[in-house]
Order: sequence, then structure tokens, then C-alpha cells
Amino acid sequence: MTEPGHVIRKLEQALADDDFAWSLLLVGEDQTDKLATLTGDLRGPVSTTGDGKQITSGFSYWGIGPTIAWANATNDPFYLVMKAGAESFLRHWRKVKPHVTKAGFHFVSLGIGTGIKDRTILEDLRRANRNMFYIPVDMSSEMLRMGTQEPVRGARFPASQVLPVQLDFSIADNMVELAQMLARLVGDEPLLYTLTGNTLANFESDEDLLQLITDVLRPQDRLLLEVASTTRLDQETADAAADEYHQTRAFAEFVTSALRYNTDLKIDNERVKFIGEVEDEDALLVKILWQNDTGGEIRMGLPDHTEVVLPVGDTIRLYTTRKYSTTRLKRLTAACKLTPVEAIQSQFRYTRRPNPFGLELLLLAPEAAGEEEHTLADDIWST
Repeated sequence: MTEPGHVIRKLEQALADDDFAWSLLLVGEDQTDKLATLTGDLRGPVSTTGDGKQITSGFSYWGIGPTIAWANATNDPFYLVMKAGAESFLRHWRKVKPHVTKAGFHFVSLGIGTGIKDRTILEDLRRANRNMFYIPVDMSSEMLRMGTQEPVRGARFPASQVLPVQLDFSIADNMVELAQMLARLVGDEPLLYTLTGNTLANFESDEDLLQLITDVLRPQDRLLLEVASTTRLDQETADAAADEYHQTRAFAEFVTSALRYNTDLKIDNERVKFIGEVEDEDALLVKILWQNDTGGEIRMGLPDHTEVVLPVGDTIRLYTTRKYSTTRLKRLTAACKLTPVEAIQSQFRYTRRPNPFGLELLLLAPEAAGEEEHTLADDIWST
């Protein structure tokens, strides 16, 4: 009879030499609660502008169907923004990494995506801290399984130092619990939180989300934030931002996938609208909507086996994203009391004509850190 012991230690030993595709996951939420939330959001009021019924950020990737649809979209050669974003990140990270590769950071990835960017970060952080932990956090357990393959297997990162966490980090109590658990896990050692891939832009209130993350940062922690940027703020540019997402069918399949897999609504991509507008005079907002333009009402079955009526003109917001001006970023970080340690901007290079769109990568410190080092961020953010 084997001696009693900690199940985690024994499990690590049991899986050490097993080549089966096991993956460990720390589940932080009751999934029936998430389904109830999604169902409630789809019962929202009638709106012709996408401000009633909606699929909020996180649910767009929730479940195996949306996860596969996202993977297909990221691999679509016509989705040039995704490819350009991956290339830009490599250039930007080279300038940021000297600030975080000497202090022995652990890595907390909020919204894992494809895992390609996490792999780059992991490889560099581990050179400075061989005992570091990698904690990817996502609302979708399927995204966690898919996304960790690239950084863990590709970079040969030890599985025993990986802790995927299923959690909706846009909920304040969840972030507090996560931070408390991480503090017990790593003690006073610093954590590098990352929110890459323009994930911040997908939330209805980007400031609220940024504040939730800021609230759990300790003085020694840092936040790596990547956002899509724009140098122009007018309706023509807003229309161009919307068209950027309209160019690939794979992206349309992705944004409608949560609706396909959680309702009985028959999806016609011709009813998917991509709408761009200037938001608060310092950002471009893109709303992607499904709209009932059939000329008659439609009944949509929900996951709880009830129905909701969609009158003519009614919409369901499928996805929200933004492109930020430097003014908006300064306003957000100032409101959340975050200090820019480094900020790198670049414009997209895949078009022949000058393009107002690009990406910005910011390394941010909480106000309590007292960060005073002069970097490129001072030059960019002082204008």
C-alpha cells in the first residue's frame, strides 16, 4: 500500500514520463453560472445599435466551437492584422524585456490567445529565473488547453511549473481571489501580468477592467499592456477600422460562433454588421453586430430552452474592439495611477499607402512602485 502524500506531488510524478496529452487546470468558477450569465445577456432590451442583447467579452471564446473558430481566424492568411501584430510584438518586446528579465519575475498571462506571444516572453523570463511559474488565466478552459501548447511544448517549459487557471478576470472578486492565491504561491517575488493582443479593447468599459488589474498589483509587480493604436480620429478612419475586420470570412465565422453554439439562431453572415465610430474623441470603437433585417420578427431559442423575440431591426452585439490614441492611453493610465516604464509604438507595414493603425506595447508600474527610471516612455508620453 502506498504511503499518503500530497496529491499534486504524486500527480506530478505520475505524469512525468507519460507522453499522453494530459493537461492540468485549476477551475475557478462554476460553469453553470457562466451559462446563466450568457443567457441573461441574450435577453437584453431591443436595440438597433448593438446596445441591448450582447455576447460580452470572454464568451466570444467560451466553448470548443468558438475556440476552434478563433484558431482558424488567427491562421487565416487574409487576416493580415493578426500577422502584423505578431511581428510587431517581437520588435516591441526586445525593447521592453531588459526591464523585466533581471528581477526574477513569475508570469501571469491574462487572456492567453494563441500562446505565441507567451512563448516569446517565457523563453526570456526563464533565462533569469529557472524556477519561475507560468500562470495563464482565461475564462475558456478550451482556450487554455489550446493556448498553452505553444509556450509550454514549443518552448519546452516544465509542465510542473505551469498552472492554467479558468477564471473570468473581468470580475472584481475573481481578481482579488486570484491575486491572493498567487501571493501565497510566490510570496514576495514579483509577478509580470500581461494583457496582450488588444484584449483591453474588447470590454465595454476598458477603464474598469484596467482598474481591476491595477488594484491587485503590488509595488514589485508590473503590467505589460498591448493595444491597437491609431494616429487619426475621424469617421473615415473609424470606417476603415471596421473594414479591417470585415475583410476575412474566418473572422466573421469566429465572432458569430458563440451565437451558433449557444442558440438555435440561423446565422447568415450578410446580417453581420461592422460599425466604426469615434469614441470620446480619443479612440476608435468598432462594434460587430448581428441584425434582424429580414422584414419579420425572429424567435431565438436560448440555452435554458426558453425563447426571446427579435423584432425587425433588433441587434445582438457580437464583439467590441477599439483602436487607441496616445491621449486615450494617457487618460486611462493616469486614472488607474499607472506609471509607464516603457512605451513602444509602431505602425502597420503591410499596406502600400500610409496607415494610421499600429500597435503599442506598454510596460506599466503601479504608483506605489515609485518608478523613476527615464526611458523612451517619457519622450512619448510627455507630448
